[in-house]
Amino acid sequence: MAYVGRTPANAAITASDLDNGIVTADKLATNAVTEVKVNADAITNAKTEFTPGLTIKGDGSSADGKLVLNCSQNSHGVSIAGPAHSAGQSYNLVLPTSVGSNGQVLATNGSTNNQLTWVDAQETKPTVANVSQTIAPATATDITITGTNFVSIPQVEFIKTDGSITVANSITFTSSTSLSVNVTLASGNYYVRIENPDGNAGRSSSNILTASTAPSWTTAAGSLGTVAGDFSGTVATVAGTSDSAVTYSEVTSGGNVLTASSGANCTLDANTGVITTTDFGGTSTAATLYNFTLRITDAEGQTADRDFSLQSSFGSTGGGQFN
Repeated sequence: MAYVGRTPANAAITASDLDNGIVTADKLATNAVTEVKVNADAITNAKTEFTPGLTIKGDGSSADGKLVLNCSQNSHGVSIAGPAHSAGQSYNLVLPTSVGSNGQVLATNGSTNNQLTWVDAQETKPTVANVSQTIAPATATDITITGTNFVSIPQVEFIKTDGSITVANSITFTSSTSLSVNVTLASGNYYVRIENPDGNAGRSSSNILTASTAPSWTTAAGSLGTVAGDFSGTVATVAGTSDSAVTYSEVTSGGNVLTASSGANCTLDANTGVITTTDFGGTSTAATLYNFTLRITDAEGQTADRDFSLQSSFGSTGGGQFN
């Protein structure tokens, strides 16, 4: 039969107390409870050691030592158990000296003292800025890649829109936000992927790098011919090529000459390069030389400019174009 009684204040809990199944409030917390019953078959000297710390032992067979923290109603509990015997581990974990910040988690510092510290739960991944660039294909080219969280020295890959991957020829770490990279790429559009030495990686959200041949003119620079003043019809056709579609525009310094009504009074078709007019020279009644600059632009935004001229003439009969 269990004995209930009071023991001297601050008296130590003895094996006899446990065997008797009674631990009084004086031995646990002043006026916290009137009495606490401890079953001898649950806690024995063979399973528990109180000095120098509390040790909860395994059962010597297959059950590992475990501390269970119950809810207030003792209907649920969360436990902390020791590792399995097969792990062969003996170590001490030291709690941090502060509560940390919102979103942080506990992590070991990896040293022999096993001090736990608070660290950010989210990994720090590099990011690649969506800065579009165009380079010549099949040519080793130096480019600058910008972004954030670069760590010396990351790996840089170029992922073509068809899924093929090209690794940079060389990588120079400039800062955590800038890399100097040399790369040789086949024609196409590429995403840029950065992987830091710790394995964290980031990729541009769009295909920001293009390997493309710059456009070039097939029409020779210089005179496109002499055209009768007031002529109506096709004056000339200019042409250029690239590895993508090209468009045509006038970029004459100081203002348009070919397409201005006060100039040659012509229209340039942006898609075909055909130059037409309804009244060559407009209101002019004297022979005039018109000098102008045209530009071809490909789908990648690359450009090539060329200077041309057209001459108007007056006094001939019948009108028409003269090349």
